Amino acid sequence: MNPASTSPMAMSAIPARAGVGLKPEHCGEILECWPDVGWFEVHAENYMEDGGPPHHFLEAICQRYPLSVHGVGLSIGADAPLDRDHLGRLKAVCDRYQPGMVSEHLAWSTHMGVFLNDLLPIPYNQRSLRLVCDHIDDMQTFLGRTILLENPSTYVCFQSSDMTEIEFLAAVVQSTGCGLLLDVNNVYVSATNHGHDATAYVESFPMDHVGEIHLGGFAKDRDSTGARLLIDAHDTQVAGPVWTLYERAITRGGLKPTLIEWDNDVPSWPRLHAEAQRADLILARRGADDEAA
Repeated sequence: MNPASTSPMAMSAIPARAGVGLKPEHCGEILECWPDVGWFEVHAENYMEDGGPPHHFLEAICQRYPLSVHGVGLSIGADAPLDRDHLGRLKAVCDRYQPGMVSEHLAWSTHMGVFLNDLLPIPYNQRSLRLVCDHIDDMQTFLGRTILLENPSTYVCFQSSDMTEIEFLAAVVQSTGCGLLLDVNNVYVSATNHGHDATAYVESFPMDHVGEIHLGGFAKDRDSTGARLLIDAHDTQVAGPVWTLYERAITRGGLKPTLIEWDNDVPSWPRLHAEAQRADLILARRGADDEAA
């Protein structure tokens, strides 16, 4: 029997509301109170085994809520072919749960069979563009669906880059037909680290191709010169400047499904839910403004 056929939520569209990342710490409470939240997102790599508690909880939650699957390990930017075993396991997760959206990072995390515990940046040039487009074409063909590609948080720049990040992402979309996942926290982190204008980045982003937005928290640090350095840590609430950028993004691009990412130092469910409710209020206010215009 096809596992996906057991779920009435198969291929359920993701609403233009706030969602949250599903954490084991919260599953029991979610199943008890069925909170008012738009949708849930899971990391595909946490569901690549056949059974166990993660699938037990996710199958129950998928009966009530739409689902998005976010990959963190396919290494789309690596200078090597995609790992066929990993791609097969990702397809099994997607076939089983039929998520409304599937996304991956514009980054690499593997080298010569070694998996690195980070999402590393790539140079923005024609060679990288051909490589990334080939990998996305391969991924979309194998999965039989369109994916979303997420803009990264970066801490270094490459002298070999000959286009901006936005130019690179727009070229990927044009070549592959994929969509984009706009991580607003990543925009703020990267802009701060490199001395760029985060608002100008959002103003220039190809919002027509955005299928999902991410919001999260960052950690503060200093680099070797003492300059301010932000880390995309996902370990705290969304910062004020990120909320401001988010409002600008949906003013430009319209209402989008919006995920609250809080993956480390996971808070209580009420605290996480409160972040989602704040995003929902912003979306509702923006929607009301659009209707009144």
